[in-house]
Formats: sequence, C-alpha cells, structure tokens
Amino acid sequence: MEVKLDKRYPLDVDVARAWQVLRDVKTVAGCMPGAAITEQVDDTHYKGNVKVKVGPANAAFAGDIQVLELDDAAKKLRMLGKGADRSGSSASMELAATIEPGETPATSVLAGQAVVAVSGKFAQFGNRLLVPVSDMLLAQFVDNFRAAAAALPGAAGADAAPGAPAAPEQRELNALAMLWALVKGWFAGLIGKRS
Repeated sequence: MEVKLDKRYPLDVDVARAWQVLRDVKTVAGCMPGAAITEQVDDTHYKGNVKVKVGPANAAFAGDIQVLELDDAAKKLRMLGKGADRSGSSASMELAATIEPGETPATSVLAGQAVVAVSGKFAQFGNRLLVPVSDMLLAQFVDNFRAAAAALPGAAGADAAPGAPAAPEQRELNALAMLWALVKGWFAGLIGKRS
C-alpha cells in the first residue's frame, strides 16, 4: 500500500532557525514521536528505530536512512528510509522537505512531500486509518519541530516577535509512531532497509 503526503506547516520562527533544525537528522528524529537515531554510519547514512502502534497492531521497526540531498541554498532536505520489523511488516519512504519564507521575516513554512509504502500487517489498515493516524502524528512532529526551532538563539538580523512567549525546550515523544512507518515518513524516512 502506498500513501502520498503533501503538507505545509506555518512556523513562528525565522527561516535560519527552522533550517538549522531541518538540516540536523538527529534533531528531526527527536521530533518524531517514537523515533530515534541509533547510529550515524557516515555523513549521509544513519540507522534508527521507531515504535509503532495502530489499533491493535504494534511493531518496532529498525532500518536505515540515507540523506539524498542537503541543499543549504534552497533550504531543502531529501531522504530515503527503509525498515522492517520482526513480524515481516516493512515500510519505505522518500521525503523531500523545504523551509520557505513566511509572511514576515520572523516566520517560515515547513513544506514536505513524501511517498510512503507499507506492507505487512500495517497495510491491512488501508488509507481509512493510516492517513488520519499519520496526520495526527505529523501534527505532534510539527509541534516538537516548532519547539526545537524556537529554543535556538535568534538568527542574526531576524526580527523576533516582541513579547513572544518562550517555546518549551522539552519535547514530548509518544509511541504512536505510525507516522514513522507511514511517514517515516515525512522525515520519517528515518527507518532503513530490511535486514
């Protein structure tokens, strides 16, 4: 089963801080509910895992992530993630994400497109359950992403919103990382190839 995602999220941080978070694969993984980078193989290859729960189905995916493109000028990240669990379920995701200028210099937009392929027990749930679960997990991811970017020192020349409340530095991760299997998406490519 294949799911295509195309999302845009406004951010209350400048482009420089949002890009600083997006270009750091480990930080991005920390924003994804239930996901973690377990090893950095080299500059473009990582190993990771994610715990996924959808309805009665639970899985612990392990896999590989490859950074295909990291373009500082275009503020663009492309990744490929593939992974599998012990029950025979597998997932892959190709993700393209960019940071775009917002309506003011103190804002930006996180835009992403992903193609996620799922097989095994998670594929049986189909789009009727996987899409709403992925939307919920992406919302949690974006909240964590916003907090991570807001916690960074302001960029030189960026107009900080006066009186803006400080973002919480602590990010809450939960085990609903179906997005990881789906969106391994979105950044969620953070799962690698089947062993």
